[in-house]
Amino acid sequence: MKRAILGMTAALALGTGCATDTGTGSLIGAGVGALAGQAIGGDTTSTLLGAGAGAAAGGLIGNQRDQQKKNR
Repeated sequence: MKRAILGMTAALALGTGCATDTGTGSLIGAGVGALAGQAIGGDTTSTLLGAGAGAAAGGLIGNQRDQQKKNR
């Protein structure tokens, strides 16, 4: 399971090439969240919840960075 999640995350990271910090933050957050969810819960539900929470948090942080860049 861990290998499958890591493989999917790596494929997404290499295949998407996010043009904004929001997209990049979401992608990185989802990967980190999925790994943390798997490590903490050890099941698919925890992994998916971690990925969702990580994507949301990463997207928010990336969006803030995009806004800062726009205001410069």
